[in-house]
Amino acid sequence: MKFNKWTLGLAAVGAVSLASAVRADEAKIIPLQTTLANTTISGYVDTAVQYNAGNQSSSSTQPPGLNSAKADQFSLNDIDITIDKPMDSTPWAAGYHADFNLGTDAVGYGFGATGNAGTAVRQAYVVLNTPVGNGISWKMGVQDDIIGYEGNTDGSNPNYTRSVGYDVEPTTLLGLVGTYQISSMFTVQAGIVDSTGYYSPVLPGQVNTGGVNVGTNSIGGSEISAKSYVGSVAFTAPDSWGFLKGGTANLGIVANPEKYGQYNYYAGFTIPTPLNILKVGGSFDLISVNDSRKTGTGNNQNDSGWIVGGYANIQATDKLAFNLRGEVYDLKGTLMNPYNSVPSGTSSVATAGNADGVGEELTATVQYNLWANVTSRAEVRWDHSNLGYPFGVPGSSGNGVSDSFILALNVIYSF
Repeated sequence: MKFNKWTLGLAAVGAVSLASAVRADEAKIIPLQTTLANTTISGYVDTAVQYNAGNQSSSSTQPPGLNSAKADQFSLNDIDITIDKPMDSTPWAAGYHADFNLGTDAVGYGFGATGNAGTAVRQAYVVLNTPVGNGISWKMGVQDDIIGYEGNTDGSNPNYTRSVGYDVEPTTLLGLVGTYQISSMFTVQAGIVDSTGYYSPVLPGQVNTGGVNVGTNSIGGSEISAKSYVGSVAFTAPDSWGFLKGGTANLGIVANPEKYGQYNYYAGFTIPTPLNILKVGGSFDLISVNDSRKTGTGNNQNDSGWIVGGYANIQATDKLAFNLRGEVYDLKGTLMNPYNSVPSGTSSVATAGNADGVGEELTATVQYNLWANVTSRAEVRWDHSNLGYPFGVPGSSGNGVSDSFILALNVIYSF
């Protein structure tokens, strides 16, 4: 075996042995075969600065979907690290996926905080293929919810702030979900997941501790074995549909009938238009919760609500985009009053919880990707409610405000 002069010199003074040099040289030519060979690591760092007009520093003045920890502050929204080994093309392929996130937007299973920081295992599942028909792909473990126009990955959403629709949807599932592609146009999902909590809007920074819609309300009953059921169907327009090709439509449900009588229904679509630079979308969320067994404070009536959202994306250039969102909603009881606050002139939370909260929000976002791998966007948002935020008599001290105005700058680096 041939050694270079530098190696021979080190051996002469005893710094290295020729035996170790042989092993090191052989390591250069013998490939290392491990199960990590096809594993990838990716993620993002999401930061922002936000200005709330009117010094809205309290959670009692925050509209649905917004985190009071970000009001008038710089924020570390999320550090997300993803480890992934996708399945190969073999019939009995297997892989895994894990997302670890921390910050005020952290969601998932694990540790959490309602204040300035949280950490969580956002996703951690094993994925398995079974060669039945076109192949059924199974995910078992902690995973993102399967319904909703917006998701848990910050940069993939059209706007910096989350929608009211996102706020009433579960964020995390713990269980088994299967995906089957019927054809190039239709894909279905179905699964069974744990039911370990009662609905309370899970804001970024309020981390689920496992299962569906984990909140802070106290519930009676001990149906530990009760489960929730999830399902969805997705349609993708074929190339033969002209300018509509690639458009998508989705229907989904998350049902928790055995334990709390909670149902989340979702419908949404995204379609191109004859204008190449313009895409539009829409969403509809309907939620019903029978919280008659609720033992803590609050009303013991059925909570229900709906949200209708509209979206528009204008991709002006490769780097410049404009994203618009508008929503109207009608939320009843603890859907509008998750903090169990007592408005002025109301005798108790139980009485207040029966009121309807009607409101709307408009959000405009300008995105310009100047730096490589960086998403940078500026946003303005307006919210209005007849009850104030999150629930109160407009204009009364300590009971929220009728209108909320937010300006924000968001910067995300993806790796």
